[in-house]
Amino acid sequence: MLDRLVNLNTVPLGLLILLTCLFLIQIIYYLVIFIRLARYKQPQPLADKKGISVVICAHNEYYNLKANLPLILEQDYPEFEVLVVNHVSDDETGYLLSDLQREYTKLRSIEIHEDLNFFTGKKFPLAIGIKSAKYDRVLLTDADCKPASRNWISSMQSAYHNGKEIVLGYSPYSKSKGLLNRLIRFDTAHIATQYLSYGLAGIPYMGVGRNLSYLKSLFYDSKGFIPHYRVRSGDDDLFINRAARKSNTAVMVHPDSFTISEPKKTFSHWILQKRRHFTTAVHYRFLHRFMLGLYTFDLFWYFVLSVLMLALNYSVIPVLGMFVLRMAMQYLILAPCFRKLGEKDLVFFIPLLEIVLLCLNSGVAVVNVFRKPKKWK
Repeated sequence: MLDRLVNLNTVPLGLLILLTCLFLIQIIYYLVIFIRLARYKQPQPLADKKGISVVICAHNEYYNLKANLPLILEQDYPEFEVLVVNHVSDDETGYLLSDLQREYTKLRSIEIHEDLNFFTGKKFPLAIGIKSAKYDRVLLTDADCKPASRNWISSMQSAYHNGKEIVLGYSPYSKSKGLLNRLIRFDTAHIATQYLSYGLAGIPYMGVGRNLSYLKSLFYDSKGFIPHYRVRSGDDDLFINRAARKSNTAVMVHPDSFTISEPKKTFSHWILQKRRHFTTAVHYRFLHRFMLGLYTFDLFWYFVLSVLMLALNYSVIPVLGMFVLRMAMQYLILAPCFRKLGEKDLVFFIPLLEIVLLCLNSGVAVVNVFRKPKKWK
């Protein structure tokens, strides 16, 4: 009877020790990784104004190009070109590009009328665009993105110093009313906080094609998209995951360097987009998979165990104490990151949106195990 009582009494202690370990792992990520972005001060831009090629892939993007392309062509930068790869479009994109080329001498276009069978997704047209670029410095964005300022090109290229070959930028989504918009923007800012912080920590693992720059020569040296040509997505993060190093990667978070795009309008379209993005993570380097997976795994079980212990009335005060300390860490470290990324209106909702997003991501991961998304866009 006494042995049984002792065993029962050790249960709350064992759970508390486990929860404390999970809590400490979270704190380590905040104090070692995320604090990099929170405390980051963008270096003063250099006077270097080398030529740069902006490359955009377009598939039936008439309306987006009509709205956004002039904003890119009218950038305040001395030497650049804008190269649009019109990829198997059957709308009026080709006619629009022809009209704009008569007005803007910096605009070039390439017409692709059919896909190659062995390439999937966006990689083929993007590779054509990069290889056709006039300048070694290539700046990538999408047709549905607009620069946040006339200094977008200037701001992104100013990070090329001390032998850098890659510049990781940020591309927020436009703000509107509603929970879906907040979720999408929170998800985007949270992902950016991770990849930008890892980049500043010397462990770059991804970038986003809506705002990303690297050298054309690096693209050739790294064999372009060939190592992952069968993967439908990953034209941005898988290439960066393979080519980026501490010594050759820079981060740019000045507000002038942002590109802004419209978020998905329906929950189902957003989830489909997330499912596609999830399929690339399994191809990351082992270190990156381990560190990202550990953080998510730890966070999931931290919340599960906290709820369990509160429900069973085990160690309520320590559990609540750790929750408050972690929330304080969020406001001390994540909040400055979100402000740097122009998402200060989301700061108050960070704890709640984090839990909602964790549940959604867990569901997406489970669904992807049984059914792979097939559309790249």
